Amino acid sequence: MFEMAVALMAVGGLAGILAGLFGVGGGMVLVPAFYYAFTSLGFAHDKLMQICLATSLATIVVTSLRSLTSHSKRGGVDWQVLRGWAPGIAVGALTSVVFAAQLKSVTLQWIFGCLGMGIGLYMAFGRSDWRLAEQMPRGLRCWILSPLVGFFSVLMGIGGGSLGVPIMTLHGMRIHQAIATSSGFGLLIAVPSVVGFFFVALGSENLPPFTIGAVNLVAFGIIIAMTLITTPIGVALAHKLEAQRLKRYFAIFLVFVALNMLRKAAGY
Repeated sequence: MFEMAVALMAVGGLAGILAGLFGVGGGMVLVPAFYYAFTSLGFAHDKLMQICLATSLATIVVTSLRSLTSHSKRGGVDWQVLRGWAPGIAVGALTSVVFAAQLKSVTLQWIFGCLGMGIGLYMAFGRSDWRLAEQMPRGLRCWILSPLVGFFSVLMGIGGGSLGVPIMTLHGMRIHQAIATSSGFGLLIAVPSVVGFFFVALGSENLPPFTIGAVNLVAFGIIIAMTLITTPIGVALAHKLEAQRLKRYFAIFLVFVALNMLRKAAGY
């Protein structure tokens, strides 16, 4: 358990930097890190990915709030977009909890890997001048897209950055503002989904200690302690890096993590 605590401290520090730097809430690194940590300790379970997703989302409640506050002080958050997308994102997140509770771990691994790969490849090869529109969707389009952001983000255990940033940049928003606003998406995704995951019944056999519903409190506590320290570092870096370089780093990170999860899902 000592080695697990040390490893989670390192992962938590990195997750905090990622939350501020990319607006991803750290979920893209936490979900696979939790999975490998729990399996290496012998907590094999056909619903283990649900625990990883739920615990990741629990940490995102705190990291996204910290990131949103920091970005807001710098004037980077588009509050009009955030308010308009809030209801749909929350509905999609809650719907996804019900759906995810029925799936096996390996299915969620494939979903995580495939979606992560698609997002990473878009960020790697997409051009900064690509546009679907010059402003964020409103009305019916908003009510279609916003629940999808919440739904698929919960299936990956991530905040709003991985899906929200591409959507916002394709609709004319500068990447730094998209990253700042996506930290608010993360909060809207994580709060309702974590409440839902607390009521998911996984049984009591071979679960990691101190797991309530699908949320593991030990991993949550360690990660939060570290991310509270390191998230402002990521925010500061995000405002110093050139936009195209930031996008490239984001893409490399997503592709690497997605490939690793697909490898695990395939049994290698």
